Amino acid sequence: MIQAGRRSDAPPTAAVVGIDSARIARALRRRERYKYVRPRVEREGAGWKIVSPNCSRNVDPDGGEIDIAWLVPANEGHWLLHARDHERGCWELKAAGLTLVQALDRVCSDPLREFWQ
Repeated sequence: MIQAGRRSDAPPTAAVVGIDSARIARALRRRERYKYVRPRVEREGAGWKIVSPNCSRNVDPDGGEIDIAWLVPANEGHWLLHARDHERGCWELKAAGLTLVQALDRVCSDPLREFWQ
């Protein structure tokens, strides 16, 4: 039951999940690095993972696909933003409490090369 001013603990509907995926994919078109590759968005646990060919070959010498970022919904419309630590083979939390727009802006601009390596 949803009370005024309170958020339901029910899982998001398929429509909301699809909208998030589409928003992420659309935002990737404005990224500043590796504009000539075609990243894709796929489900990863409760969130979304951005995967892209590694054309710089910094991570994968063969140019295969690598994980770029993992966005996980947190609470009250906020998100957790992770970058892949390819050396350790794990996700590293880069920011918490961001809106989806803020998280995507950070992934797309990536001034510190935390995501697009």
